[in-house]
Amino acid sequence: MTGHLDCVRCGGTVAPDGHCWHCGEAQPAFRSHLEITARDGSAGVTDRGRHRGINADAMALTMTGPWTIGVVCDGVSMSPRGERAAQVASEVGLTTLAARLAEGVLPEVALGDAAVRAGRAVAALATSPDAAPACTYVAGITGPEGFLSAWIGDSRAYWLPDEGPGMVLTDDDSGEHGALSAWLGADADEPAARIRSHRPQVPGRLLLCTDGLWRHVPDADGLRAVLDRRRHTAPVDNSLVDEARSLVGHALAAGGQDNITALLIPVAGGVSNPGHPYR
Repeated sequence: MTGHLDCVRCGGTVAPDGHCWHCGEAQPAFRSHLEITARDGSAGVTDRGRHRGINADAMALTMTGPWTIGVVCDGVSMSPRGERAAQVASEVGLTTLAARLAEGVLPEVALGDAAVRAGRAVAALATSPDAAPACTYVAGITGPEGFLSAWIGDSRAYWLPDEGPGMVLTDDDSGEHGALSAWLGADADEPAARIRSHRPQVPGRLLLCTDGLWRHVPDADGLRAVLDRRRHTAPVDNSLVDEARSLVGHALAAGGQDNITALLIPVAGGVSNPGHPYR
């Protein structure tokens, strides 16, 4: 963000985190639509949606050695400054994952450590027990031996293969009426991410997303159908950033009730290494 912005509420100066320095009001235009890419073609798109005042989703993406790392978080709407919680969690989660993988630790250990550090960073944002920012968290890493995902809350990971059935890789941490049963924040338990790994035999993509997408298209086959329709109607370019745009666009066309984030990471097929712990 560059240049001077005036607060929509009091006319004061807007800080780099998208809040007014003077009254603290979140600014609707801040992070309303963002796109990120990595050199392997991985890409993420996030959009405020049609009915939310701010975009409380956040995403982060990087590559280190043979690994591509993605993190997606969704600020809890009932908590104060949920958008800040999501930004902090995605940044800390990504940084920790990259550092731990570069140290040579097992990817499962890196995923667990990253979730714990992200949770502690979000907890540190709280000014009191009654003012605790909170967010959900999902991370994915891909490498030569397959991919893994880790999550807390109801942001999801999907496996979308080029051939054969896809699948949801995460189980929502939610209870009656869809209420969250786990999240990151000072009012939550110490983070204990659940982790799932997979060694695909065909190429495809790992999708990380928030409920602003999956509530419109909850199953993997439906998500692939959205991408397949795009391939039949769009130009030859089938880049992952265009695919992510199409997923977000589908949710917007369906009403865009919530913030929407879709992050896609390419996965090579034909992985075969019986001695490796991936399933």
